[in-house]
Amino acid sequence: MIRHVVVMTWTPEASEEQKRQAMSAVATLPPLMKGLLSYSFGADAGLADGNASFAIVADFDDVDSYLAYRTHPAHLDVINRAIAPISAQRRAVQYEF
Repeated sequence: MIRHVVVMTWTPEASEEQKRQAMSAVATLPPLMKGLLSYSFGADAGLADGNASFAIVADFDDVDSYLAYRTHPAHLDVINRAIAPISAQRRAVQYEF
């Protein structure tokens, strides 16, 4: 199995509405993805200074399922339309578990 973890920091100019739209857009993805075992996401809880703003954790059956998600048109649309315009920084890691 492959776990995909993404953390993002929003730009200072990102509005609360844009952040809500990004979360809503991300929520549309799970039903479209084959081989997706679990998908969770959310805004930082604000418990420590310097944290990222938003995180996504997705578990996939295998590498091919992750690669299909990564290049899926709906996923790319969410990134381009809702996330990239308000993202100051993005970091990701994929690992087997």
